[in-house]
Parts: sequence; C-alpha cells; structure tokens
Amino acid sequence: MTSAAVSVSLGLPEVPRQRRSRGEIEAAAPVEGDKRVLLAAPRGYCAGVDRAVIAVEKALEHYGAPVYVRKQIVHNRHVVETLEAQGAIFVDETEEVPRGELVVFSAHGVSPAVVNAAADRELRTIDATCPLVTKVHREAVRFARAGREILLIGHEGHEEVEGTYGEAPEATTIVNNPAEARTVQVKDPENVTWLSQTTLSVDETMEIVGILRERFPHLQDPPSDDICYATTNRQAAIKEIAPQADLVIVVGSANSSNSVRLVEVALEYGARAAHRVDFARQVDESWFEGVATVGVTSGASVPEVLVREVLELLAEYGYANVREVTTAEEDILFSLPKELRAKLKEDGDTSRGLGGRGAKPSR
Repeated sequence: MTSAAVSVSLGLPEVPRQRRSRGEIEAAAPVEGDKRVLLAAPRGYCAGVDRAVIAVEKALEHYGAPVYVRKQIVHNRHVVETLEAQGAIFVDETEEVPRGELVVFSAHGVSPAVVNAAADRELRTIDATCPLVTKVHREAVRFARAGREILLIGHEGHEEVEGTYGEAPEATTIVNNPAEARTVQVKDPENVTWLSQTTLSVDETMEIVGILRERFPHLQDPPSDDICYATTNRQAAIKEIAPQADLVIVVGSANSSNSVRLVEVALEYGARAAHRVDFARQVDESWFEGVATVGVTSGASVPEVLVREVLELLAEYGYANVREVTTAEEDILFSLPKELRAKLKEDGDTSRGLGGRGAKPSR
C-alpha cells in the first residue's frame, strides 16, 4: 500500500532565497527603453478596512489582551499577524471564544445567526462590519420583507456573502458566475431583485446582471451600487495602467477577493503579465526579464508599507522612476463602531474616532 505524503509545518522561519542579480536579469533579456513604474492611485486601505483595523487596535488598548476576532478582521496576512502580535486572537466561530469575553466581528459582516450565537455565550461584541456591507444587509432584509426574491451575486463561501445570505436565506439564491446566471431558476420572474458582494469585478458583475435581465426583464436593481467605491476605484486605476504595462504586481492576500480581481482585470485590459504577492520577498525577479514598464497596485486591505517594500525591490533592479497614475481621489471617513465609541468616550480617548482617507494615521 502506498502511503500519502503529508506536509508537516515545523514552525521554522522562512529562509531567504538567493536572488539573481540585476545584471543577470538584464543579460538574460535586455530591456528596450527606459525602465519605469506606474503606481496606481488610489490603492491600499479603504475606509472600511482602516476602521476595522483601528477597532481592533483600540479594543486592545482599552480592554487589554486578549481580544478575540471572528475570522480575519480583513483579508491580509500582514495585518492579521501584526494584530496577533499585539494580543488579538483570531477564531473561526464564536463558540471558540470563552463565555463572557470580548469578540470583534470582522469587516466582512456576519449573519443574524452569528450575532445570536454570541449573545447565547454572553459575549461582549464590537461590530466592525464595513458600513457599505451593512447597507447590503439592510437591502436584503428590506427586499425579503417586501416579498421579493433576491439573486445575490457573489462568491459562495466568502464571509461577506455568508453574512448577507444569512439575513434572508429563504428569499436568497447565490449566483457565482455568468454560467450560473444562465441557469438559475426563480419562483416569480416578475418579482426578482439582485444584490452583490461589494468586492467583485465590476465588469463581470455587470455581465451577470445583463444575463439575468435578459432572462428576467422585470429584474429590479438595488437602490445604489453594491460594489464599493474602493473596489471600483482600484479597478479603474489598474485599467488605466494595464495597457502600458509589461508586468503588473498586485500586493494583496490570496483570500482577498478584491486583490485577486485586480490581477484578473490587469490581464483583461492588456497587461502582458500580472502576479499577486503578499510581500516583496515573494516577487520573482525573473518576472523582470525584458520588462520596461511595471504597474503596481494593492488591494483594499493592504497597508502602504507593503507597497513601499515592493517599490524598494523594484528600484534595486533599475525601476527607480516611479510615476503615480491617479484616476480618483478618496476622502471617505467612517465612524468607529458605536460600542467602541462609547468605551473611548468613557475613557476620555479623543485620539481617533474615524477610519478612512484623510484621517490621522494610527500606524
């Protein structure tokens, strides 16, 4: 009998690999023209992410460690590891949190069932759900109460979709992709509404909506766009850069839907190659062979320090000329969760009450 191979983590530190030098890369494939970087703006943290991260930091500061967080507060390895080092404990479900302790709900939102489970365990809660996700939740509740059937466009299994679906499961059907849009069945074609996950590809979502509308002409739109401003803006910026780029590097984690979409959008709009990395150390220098123009962007849950590390690496390989390509300005601010605001007021902390662009950095 052949035994299956088992991968065992020994907890050893990552060993840096020996990079090929700039000279070796240029000798392998000389670059025609000047090397440059097109840096997308806006990029990185959106207001909802900034708010959620600050919420955990402030909870640790005012309540003390440990502070439990259901799921990853945002989908970024660096952020999660940094908060863990400060005393945050990330769990999959509220049943893992000791009775009576403090738990923060992630920016992706939770279903009513999760809220009820936390109450059953007498947990103190801070709801760090992004307000734009909360908006979609409220729409789902309102449409379900009105007796409408909901087609929820999104990726089944993603925390945000699970939370929205959980608001009205009897009235909601998840549509993952255009193929499912062509086959999904509804009870009453004249009484259907669509909603969407906030971090999807704008183009693919509109393709799905088009298919659904062709099949169900009476399909009702949400009162305003569900795809959040940050997702839309970051995709618009990379669309501007991609046709000019031999290579696009997207900084973001594999479980970050909006980061993964940026890679797809870059390729769709003309980039010769596009790759996603969590950290600069994951960039493969062989990607630079024959490359004159590198586009750089980051997902909405990525701190700027990780982008700067990628730019420093690029400079080592001759890409020191950086031009920022700005397609939108962001100045969105969200108040911190109400539960946390009350605690900060009680403790006399006036240092930070908002999250988003234009707010005082907490890092």
